Amino acid sequence: MTATTSSLRGRVVPSKQKAARQVKLDPFVARTLLDLAAVDRVTSAAEHRRTHLPALSVIADGEVRAAVARRGVVAADTEVSDLKRATNKLDAEVEQVRARSRRDSDRLAAGSATPRELAGLQHEIESLKRRQSTLEDAELELMEQRETAEGVLATARRSLAELEADIAEAVATRDAAFVEIDAAVAVEQAKRTGLVAGLPADVVALYSRIRDQGKVAAGELLGARCGACRIEIDRIALGQIKSAPIDAVVRCPECGALLVRA
Repeated sequence: MTATTSSLRGRVVPSKQKAARQVKLDPFVARTLLDLAAVDRVTSAAEHRRTHLPALSVIADGEVRAAVARRGVVAADTEVSDLKRATNKLDAEVEQVRARSRRDSDRLAAGSATPRELAGLQHEIESLKRRQSTLEDAELELMEQRETAEGVLATARRSLAELEADIAEAVATRDAAFVEIDAAVAVEQAKRTGLVAGLPADVVALYSRIRDQGKVAAGELLGARCGACRIEIDRIALGQIKSAPIDAVVRCPECGALLVRA
């Protein structure tokens, strides 16, 4: 720290201390601020843990992947359904060809047809056989496609089930952690209520304004070091702090925390 910086900080302290001196606190009660700061640190840590649980990432990532997997299941299921309808349609066509072929064969075997009709029946039977063969080949191809599609569907459903199981496990882990964290926070809040009740309202208001800035609001003066920000206070500011009345509420010139003097 340069001499210039020290000098500047030394000049800033009086205005801060002047504002702080308007707030008074019994030195025997002042250490309650340290207990309050400790409670708030525990609470903040618990709240941070609540929003940074590993299970939350597992759930968020799992939901994204599960959404993709669900779309995959829907697409695969649609393809299987389409192939089923196509196969059923071919089955019906094949059965129609077979029925007509049987009728023609029966007429041919009965011998009641004229020579011209016989020739026509024989020609139609041959045509029907070729048609049946073509349809059966197409049906076989569809069955193979359907088997492949059903395999894809089964894999997609299995992957989705695994993802949903992982999500459910992470949700259970998260919920259990939330119960534990919330219980711990409730205990700290109860402690906090008791501590705040023993402090003057103006001191609590000042403490709260500092904490609302996201800072540690109180710390013990440890030699020349602030127990809140862990920064060493320059000589001039330290002298002003130590010379302040014993019941004056003094603040760290670096972080603004309320300093509790021994």
